[in-house]
Amino acid sequence: MFHAIYVGATSACFELENQSPYLAPEPWRALLDGAPVKEGRENVFSLFGLKPGETYAVTLCVGSDACTVEITTKGERCAISVKDFGAKGDGATVDTTAIQAAILALPEKGRLVFPAGTYRTGPILLKSHMTLELTEGATLLGLTDKADYPVLPAVARDLNGGPGVHLGGFEGLPRDMYAALITAEYATDITIVGPGRVDGNAQNGIWWQTFESDPVARPRLMFLNRCDNVTVHGIAAANAASWHLHPYYCRDVRFFDVSVSAPKDSPNTDAMDPECCDGVDIVGCRFSVGDDCIAIKSGKLELYRLCPASADSHTIRNCLMSFGHGAVTLGSEISGGVKALSVSQCLFRQTDRGLRIKTRRGRGRNCDIDGIAFDNIRMEGVLTPIVMNMWYRCVDPDGDSEYVQGRAPLPVDARTPRLGRFHFSNMECVDAEVAACYCDGLPEEPIEEVVLENVYVRFSENARPGVPSMFTNAPEHCRLGLWFENVNRVKLKNVVVEGQAGEAVLTRNVGETVVE
Repeated sequence: MFHAIYVGATSACFELENQSPYLAPEPWRALLDGAPVKEGRENVFSLFGLKPGETYAVTLCVGSDACTVEITTKGERCAISVKDFGAKGDGATVDTTAIQAAILALPEKGRLVFPAGTYRTGPILLKSHMTLELTEGATLLGLTDKADYPVLPAVARDLNGGPGVHLGGFEGLPRDMYAALITAEYATDITIVGPGRVDGNAQNGIWWQTFESDPVARPRLMFLNRCDNVTVHGIAAANAASWHLHPYYCRDVRFFDVSVSAPKDSPNTDAMDPECCDGVDIVGCRFSVGDDCIAIKSGKLELYRLCPASADSHTIRNCLMSFGHGAVTLGSEISGGVKALSVSQCLFRQTDRGLRIKTRRGRGRNCDIDGIAFDNIRMEGVLTPIVMNMWYRCVDPDGDSEYVQGRAPLPVDARTPRLGRFHFSNMECVDAEVAACYCDGLPEEPIEEVVLENVYVRFSENARPGVPSMFTNAPEHCRLGLWFENVNRVKLKNVVVEGQAGEAVLTRNVGETVVE
C-alpha cells in the first residue's frame, strides 16, 4: 500500500503505491505508533519531529484497509540550536554572522537546528557532512540589499597555476554571480530538512526589476555546485531573485516533498533547474512559479567545451506543477544532452506547456536528447501538452539570425543538436487551448521518433489562441491538433483528440506515420 522513500534522523517520507497522478484515489489517514498524525490525498507525505535512532510503526489507513511499515531513524553525532550562537530569529535582527558561525562550528555529522522564528539573513555557505533543519515555524528570510550578497567569480584563479576553480554560472555559461541564499560548493553528504521555509524575499527588493540589466547573475535561492549525496526534504521555498533550486554539476541529489512558490508574473523564477547533473530524484514536490517549473539543463556549447557533462538518470514522480511556462522543460541550455529521463504520475495544472523541449542550431552535436518517457500524466488547463522546438528563440545574441531561424536545411556539423526517441503513455489532457502537440524538428536533423500511446486530449470550449512554440515570427494557433514537422517516425496508438479545429493529425516532412 505504501513504503518509505527516505528516512533521516528526524524525518521520514513515504509514497503510496498506486498509478494515480499525484493524488491518491481515496483519502488516507496516517498513524504514528497508533496515534493519528496526518491525513490527506497526496501520494507522498512526510513526518517530522522524530527522534534520532528510534524505531517507529507508521500505519496508513485507506477506507477499511490498513498497512503498517516499521522504520528506524538514523543516528547522529549531535544537534545544536542556531540560537546558541546568537541568532535571534526575531524578524528584525540580521542573523547572517551567527548562522555562519554555527555552521562552521558544527561538528561533522551534526545537525544545526533553527527553532521557530524569522531569521533575516544574507547568503550562508554549507559544508560537508552536516544537516540543516528548519523546524515548524522557522523561516530563513533573505535580505533585500545587493550589498549583502557577495559576488562569487565564475572561475577563481588558481595561484598554483592550475586551470582555475569553477565557482559560478547562470543560464548555461560560467558567470560571476551573487551568492545564493543557501550555497554549497564542492561538498558532500548534506541534508536540508524540515517543514520550515526559505524565502528569498525578492518581491521586496529590486532583483525582479533589474533582472535583464545586471552584469552579475542574480542569486538563486539554493545553489549546489559540484556536490554529491544531497537530500532536501520537506522545506517550502519561495520568492527567489531568480531560479529557486539549482544543483550544478552534482551527483545523487534528492528532493522529497518540497514546495516552491513565486508569483505568476515574477521573472525567470524557475522552481527547479538541475544542470549538468547525474542522478536527480524529484518526488512528491509542488511547484507554482513565474517561469518553468522544472528545467533540466546541461549548459551552452561554451560551458560544455570547458566542463563537459550531460544530464543523466533523472526521475520526476508524483509531482504537482502549476502556472509555469513549462511543467517539465528540457533546455534551452542543453549542449551536453539529456539521457534516461522518467516522468510519471504527475499532475500539471494551467502551465503553458506540459513537456517543453527547447533547443536550436548551435547547441552542438553533444546536445543529444534521447530516452525520454512520460507515463501516467494528467494535465488540466495546459495550453499545449507537448512541445518540441528545435528553433527556440532565446536571449543569445544570434537568436534571431538566419543560421538559427532559417527554415532551409543546412549541413549537419559540430553545431547541430539531435532529438532522439520520446514515449508518451497513459496521458489525460483536458481543457487544452492552443495545440494538442507541436513537434518541430530540423530539416537536416529530424526528430527520430515520437510515440503516443493511450493519450487523450480534449480542448476547452473557451480556448484562446496562443503560440505553442517560441521561435521568430511564430504564428498563433487555437485548438490545433497533433502537429509533427521534420520527424522521422510518428507512432500513434489509441490516441483521441476532441474539440480540435481541423484535422486531428497534421504532418509535414514526416518519414513514417503509424496510426493504430
